[in-house]
Amino acid sequence: MSGHDPQMLKGVLSLLLLRLIADQDGYGYGIVTRLQQSGFPDLAESTVYPALTRLESAGHLESYLLRSVAGPARKYYRMTDSGRTELARADAAWTALVTAVATLHDTALTEEA
Repeated sequence: MSGHDPQMLKGVLSLLLLRLIADQDGYGYGIVTRLQQSGFPDLAESTVYPALTRLESAGHLESYLLRSVAGPARKYYRMTDSGRTELARADAAWTALVTAVATLHDTALTEEA
């Protein structure tokens, strides 16, 4: 991933997907495009599709087919109540992690000065 550590990105991909889908239902390729436009240009469909499947299997997303004007029906994903709960949990965990990393990082910078 250009500029992003792949292991770090793997750890937050579910959070990113839930956040995008909470804002707007989406289909696989459209979600990939939104992620790429949001600063993850090298994020591939081969990474996103399995993550969407895992979130659906966990009950955080549900899918439905919607006819397309240019081709076969597309599989869209929408948030479930479980997904909203998971998004709130993941948001809180992310905030706690970022705060802890920033605190340690700032302390290390102060000690180096």
